[in-house]
Amino acid sequence: WSSDVCSSDLGTVLAAGAGVVQQMSGTLSAQRTDGSVRILSQKSEVQSGDVLTTQRDSYVQISFTDGSSMTMRPNTQMKIETYQFEEARPQEDNAFFRLIKGGLRTVTGLVGKRGNQDAYRIGTTTATIGIRGSSGETLDCTQGCDGVVAGGEKVQKGVYHTTYTGSYIMQNDAGFEIVGEGQFGFVRDSTSKP
Repeated sequence: WSSDVCSSDLGTVLAAGAGVVQQMSGTLSAQRTDGSVRILSQKSEVQSGDVLTTQRDSYVQISFTDGSSMTMRPNTQMKIETYQFEEARPQEDNAFFRLIKGGLRTVTGLVGKRGNQDAYRIGTTTATIGIRGSSGETLDCTQGCDGVVAGGEKVQKGVYHTTYTGSYIMQNDAGFEIVGEGQFGFVRDSTSKP
């Protein structure tokens, strides 16, 4: 956590939503479940149901109430489909993030570590990625990755995943693949095995 946010203020902010914008460079917008759109700033709250969008040359780090964090790359759109965390109720943990386009780097927190391992997932257009107490990066380049990563215009279309620690599982109707520490995974489309 940033030293400019005292712990009592942070607890109040996080208690009301899923997480808070910890650091940012550039522009981040949130479309709320009621259809309204807001430009967010550092210390802004994010909520379950929000569709978050970064602009060109924008990076955003979000810290969630379970201790997990997520860094969104430029030209990324992600929906917090479901986020539920209550310290005293591990059996009700649930975090499902839908990566619509672009890229995310994730470091997991308590959701998925203390109860149901399948409680933390990232959905993409071609596969769902689950965690096993990990950190990694997911790129949905099914629509291209121009502006998301350097040289993105030359990247083959599909979903990419890199595991830094622990392991992730990429799966779709065609099968699954465990992507271990230091490994890369790729899936071209929803009918191709990862």
